[in-house]
Amino acid sequence: MAAITHEERDGRAMQDMQDMIDRLNQSGKRLSKGHRKIAQYIVEHYEKAVFMTANRLGESVGVSESTVVRFASAMGYEGYPQLQRSLQELVSHRLTANQRFEMSTEIDPSAALGIVLKSDMQNLRATLDQMDTTIFDDVVQRLLSARTIYVMGLRSAAPLAQFMGYYLNYIFDNVHLVSSGATDVFEEISKLKEDDLLVGISFPRYSTRTLEAMRFAKRCGAQVVAITDGPMSPLGAIADATLTARTDMASFVDSLAAPLSVINALLVALGLHRKEALTQHFRQLESIWETYEVYLEEEGHGHA
Repeated sequence: MAAITHEERDGRAMQDMQDMIDRLNQSGKRLSKGHRKIAQYIVEHYEKAVFMTANRLGESVGVSESTVVRFASAMGYEGYPQLQRSLQELVSHRLTANQRFEMSTEIDPSAALGIVLKSDMQNLRATLDQMDTTIFDDVVQRLLSARTIYVMGLRSAAPLAQFMGYYLNYIFDNVHLVSSGATDVFEEISKLKEDDLLVGISFPRYSTRTLEAMRFAKRCGAQVVAITDGPMSPLGAIADATLTARTDMASFVDSLAAPLSVINALLVALGLHRKEALTQHFRQLESIWETYEVYLEEEGHGHA
């Protein structure tokens, strides 16, 4: 079966969005007055509506929370959370930073801690539920067999790439972190060969440069692994294997809890496969760290 192209995926996402809007528009012919008001509000203000609670959406429309819940059922969903999730998946990759910030203006600052932590927990739970362990194991084996590993994540994904690259350097000898620093990213990956592997990390809004680097790696004959948010991601059309993690956000800040946890799991699995070599390496490092006082020793606690 031929791989789905970037353009085809974008087309599908747009078609899904249009289908959802059409459903909402058409629903006005058979729904109650309150339900029609909800449908119209979602169509006209989807960038805000999709991240509202049922109670907040009801307040904005002028109907009760129970009316919003019944509307979701009338649309064919088990409940409001399922309708909200469906809408979020359709629009998340299209939201601008300003639109995402506008969403957060509906949040009471005193409630931000609870909302964000609960959102991260939901992302972690959904990531675990949807994770294909066969693909996870396949990615582990691809990394173990690679001659050189390149890790690339730009913009908000940069901390994820840095974290992954930092710990991969403990496990493997040839690891390169690709960044948009003093040199162009293509200069950093110009030596890619068939036995190499590039890990591309990107989430909505997807980095064009990361996608271009992944395509370049494929043309070089190297393996490509993607870490991204879901089947609609354009990274999946390029990668040989794709790991997905939920990043639904409560505001303009990307939620990186689930992607970081997936990367953490990868590192642990790789370390277990290389435990003998890694144990020896850490023994050498501990000696170096102690000699040069890299870390604060316990006996030094409490001293200036």
